Amino acid sequence: MNTTKFYFALGRPFSPIYSAVMRIREACYRHETFKSYRLEAPVISVGNLTMGGSGKTPMVQYLSRLLQDHGFHPAVISRGYGGTAQNKVNVVSDGTRLLLDAAVAGDEPRLLAESLPGVPVLTGIVRRLPAQKALELGCDVLLLDDGFQHLPLIRDVNLVLFNSDRLAGNSRVFPGGDLREPVAALHRATCFVLTGVDDGNKGRAEQFAALLQKKFPLIPVAMAGYTVETPVQISKSGMIEKTEVDLLKAGRAFGFCGIAHPQSFRQTLERHGLTLADFYPLGDHQVYSSVVVDRLVHKAQQAGADFLVTTEKDMVKFVGASRVLPLPMYGLRMRVKTDASFQQKLIHTVRSWKKQE
Repeated sequence: MNTTKFYFALGRPFSPIYSAVMRIREACYRHETFKSYRLEAPVISVGNLTMGGSGKTPMVQYLSRLLQDHGFHPAVISRGYGGTAQNKVNVVSDGTRLLLDAAVAGDEPRLLAESLPGVPVLTGIVRRLPAQKALELGCDVLLLDDGFQHLPLIRDVNLVLFNSDRLAGNSRVFPGGDLREPVAALHRATCFVLTGVDDGNKGRAEQFAALLQKKFPLIPVAMAGYTVETPVQISKSGMIEKTEVDLLKAGRAFGFCGIAHPQSFRQTLERHGLTLADFYPLGDHQVYSSVVVDRLVHKAQQAGADFLVTTEKDMVKFVGASRVLPLPMYGLRMRVKTDASFQQKLIHTVRSWKKQE
């Protein structure tokens, strides 16, 4: 039995209530009943309408590097989901030093801090406060990670991501479906981005893009694919670094991950030619306790694997523990690919930014 469909069926009668609450909330911000704040720098939000993974973290990585390449000094502002940090402002990285581990910061903020040298990463529930701290650190562009529903901050670029394999799910609002808000909320977007586009799903993605253009003709749609940038490994100093190991020739892999849609990672491994001894999916934001790690190692050894392979997001949770694993462990660092027009429009928006009162 598909448990997700079962729970969505149970929750369907409550969807209109949740949908109405979200509409009222948006209206309160639109009519300034609830206050929104404009900051002293352009704000780029990377978010989604659907629950689960849509590629926000790789997109934030991509945008951070793109902005750095054009001379900007971006910072990433996150809620810090899954971390234990409770301060109003939690500095995961100040751009030069890693200050909080994954357990405290949350796995996505730690991954971003690991993989984006020179980019401060800060978390906090009231995101205006870490954003202001980032400005004090000298940053001139703010990337709001998972920010579409965070209405207290006014944004200048509002990217809404859709995973090209899942698109809008069953198109019903939670708890009866995958949507965090009613479809009408998409009017807030400045651009839709379909992520994970490849030869297998391109036709379906193009049909969905045409539907979005019909319903929201003034909002452009961009396509983004993924490519494996490099294998990574935890160094002796505890940093995640590129490795020269050719995973295609390294033997039999035992794949595992704890992300929203683990089968997408399995497909990535298979698409890039790794020989899988076995694959073990885990829940999103999996905590890697000693019991879980022992189970993974046992299954890998039973399957006759020569090494473990996981996502870079999962790998940050193994810092400090990888040296005691009986098998080598590698991660895959993914890179987003977009067309030149998307890059040009985003950089132009940032360059021409002026604070509006």
